[in-house]
Amino acid sequence: MRLNSLLNSDHFLLGTFASNCGGGMTVSQLPDRWKATWENNLVLAQLLDEAGIDFMLPIARWVGYKGETDFHGYVLETMTWAAALLAKTTQLNVFATIHTVANHPVVVAKQIATLAQMSNNRVGLNIVAGWNKPEYDALGLDLPDDHETRYGYAQEWFDVIRNLWDHDERFDWSGKYFHLKQVHGTPRPDFHPPIFNAAGSAQGREFASRNANFLFTPAMELERSRKELQELKAQAKAEGKDVNVMTFSHVICRPTQEEAEAEWQYILDNADTGAVDNLVNLQFAHAHSFPHELLEQIRERMTVGHGGFPLVGTPEKVADLICALHEVGFRGTTLSFFDYVKEFPYFRDEVLPLLKARGIR
Repeated sequence: MRLNSLLNSDHFLLGTFASNCGGGMTVSQLPDRWKATWENNLVLAQLLDEAGIDFMLPIARWVGYKGETDFHGYVLETMTWAAALLAKTTQLNVFATIHTVANHPVVVAKQIATLAQMSNNRVGLNIVAGWNKPEYDALGLDLPDDHETRYGYAQEWFDVIRNLWDHDERFDWSGKYFHLKQVHGTPRPDFHPPIFNAAGSAQGREFASRNANFLFTPAMELERSRKELQELKAQAKAEGKDVNVMTFSHVICRPTQEEAEAEWQYILDNADTGAVDNLVNLQFAHAHSFPHELLEQIRERMTVGHGGFPLVGTPEKVADLICALHEVGFRGTTLSFFDYVKEFPYFRDEVLPLLKARGIR
């Protein structure tokens, strides 16, 4: 059994994000927007696998953002999605995105361990402590107002999982949130799977630094990101830890800069504005991921790429921007496309060779 490749690779990591969601990362009314069918996801996964892309990361979502299209109302569930994709690929890492409050840790520990065995340790776990209150209301769950409670619950939830992965013998657990009797979990993974966590609040970043292999944070401006990453790494180092920081990006890559920028504007002109309003309002009401002073820029980026860093331009320009993310200190980035299957091959053929030639892939 091999160690997961994300944990022993030294190149700049690339993965896709949100292909399990209707519309992907683009809040659009255009009729040819991404269709998150199983068939499309399978085609994409096999393209990524053959191209040497590192991972696929899904969004776990239970209610959409309404508007004309009910953006993210159609979403494939992430644990079953990951299982099926892992069975159909050979090198690609696939993550399950799991909400702590909606999923019992004993069940999740066994699900991930099972996927680790069947995939030669290519599965990862993306932990969500909670932020989307309407979603929790729909499930009849409480979303605490304070981050201390959310991440206190998430910490105990993950502690249970780690104990199940690390111990052969049965054990009792008496905590604040879980009371378990003679709990036991086999099979266990040969190695701990990689852990992702997106964190904006101070408590969230403490949780990610303590538990995750990779912390996700938006990249709004590169110099702002450089300072932020220096602070995150210093904070982790003070606690005797190293932290790998990832971001997420949206790709519009065309033969000319004018074509790429025209596509950006075309998507803006055909936005599902109701869904954008709901998405932006929810992010500001229940999360701390985006600086308020960048509201207009955020709204545009939310429309086109769900807030992702824009990789917009020619193959050379897109490669320049990815190298810039690497230079400021990011360990990798996710990629999204308006149509993943249609657009990824051009990125594969034109951008990946440039990244290899520049020594980051």
